[in-house]
Amino acid sequence: MYSRRKFTKLAVNLAAAVIPLRAARIDSTIHGVLIGAQTYSFREMPLDSVIDAMQQIGLSECELFMGHVEPKGASGEELKKWRLSTPLSYFEDIRSKFDAASIQIAAYTLNFEDGFSDDELNRGFEMTKALGTDLITTSTTLTCAKRLAPLAKKHNVRVALHGHDQTSKPNEFSTRASFAEGLALSPMFYINLDIGHFTAANDDPVSYIRAMHKKILVLHLKDRKKDHGDNMPWGQGDTPIKPVLRLLRAKKWKIPCNIEYEYNQPGMDTVTEVRKCFDYCKRALA
Repeated sequence: MYSRRKFTKLAVNLAAAVIPLRAARIDSTIHGVLIGAQTYSFREMPLDSVIDAMQQIGLSECELFMGHVEPKGASGEELKKWRLSTPLSYFEDIRSKFDAASIQIAAYTLNFEDGFSDDELNRGFEMTKALGTDLITTSTTLTCAKRLAPLAKKHNVRVALHGHDQTSKPNEFSTRASFAEGLALSPMFYINLDIGHFTAANDDPVSYIRAMHKKILVLHLKDRKKDHGDNMPWGQGDTPIKPVLRLLRAKKWKIPCNIEYEYNQPGMDTVTEVRKCFDYCKRALA
């Protein structure tokens, strides 16, 4: 039997032993602007290496890319079976890894396709909640979004529509008009604005953010050329990354800005390049 004093001392010692197992707290907020990562930036890395890379760089928030969650190489019926049968504890364990690293999973990126069954769509919302977030970011279609609307309400999970620069495809999200059409489907629908793709579609992300900031939940940061041009190392394209970051700082709008590294070229190291992107943000917000 332990006395109260001995029990208290034992509890304190156990707590002290556990605390070092959790990573030191990191915070990648710069003058009120949260800079994180879309883990697609680290697409060639396994999940544990992604977490290590984010810690090395000092990034404290992410959108978790589906490619870091689902089995590599699986497709079709095999992948559908995996989605429907994998226990939710699998996703809870992933969340625990990020928690231990002091990195917040702010959103799960699950790209819903028209070919998904109703059960797969529903399961995506369950996965998201098991990962500890109430936000899905998705590259999807207008027709699929119509099927997502009742599920977003059912699960009380927000859906942020991600756009590309495919302005010739009316079923894709790319223009102000297409985003407006998507937002009209549900009050649970928001925007995941990729400022690089928006620039490549020949629109101005600064003015759009000014107009729509209440409905934009996440920004993707990349640098692209106008007229559907290439991804470029930051500062070499046409995307107004610095003006966007400074607008958020000035207006104190709490919209996470996630680095999406896509200009990879032969010989480039992912961790080095993502760190360069983070340093670019630091200079822009200094």
